[in-house]
Amino acid sequence: MPKKRLHLSSTDKTFLGVCGGLAEYLNADPTVVRLVWVIVTLFTGIVPGILAYFLAWAVMPKKG
Repeated sequence: MPKKRLHLSSTDKTFLGVCGGLAEYLNADPTVVRLVWVIVTLFTGIVPGILAYFLAWAVMPKKG
């Protein structure tokens, strides 16, 4: 059984593929992951959520 790896999604991307890749890793619905990300971003003052998104995009490898 191959190891699960966190990566950017190349098929389920709305913006950069971070939430799609996270949803694939968690076997979750990408819409739910995006909704949770937006809610957390709004409750943490917007800037930390946006910075975390771009940081995740910068460190997550592309699939393949």
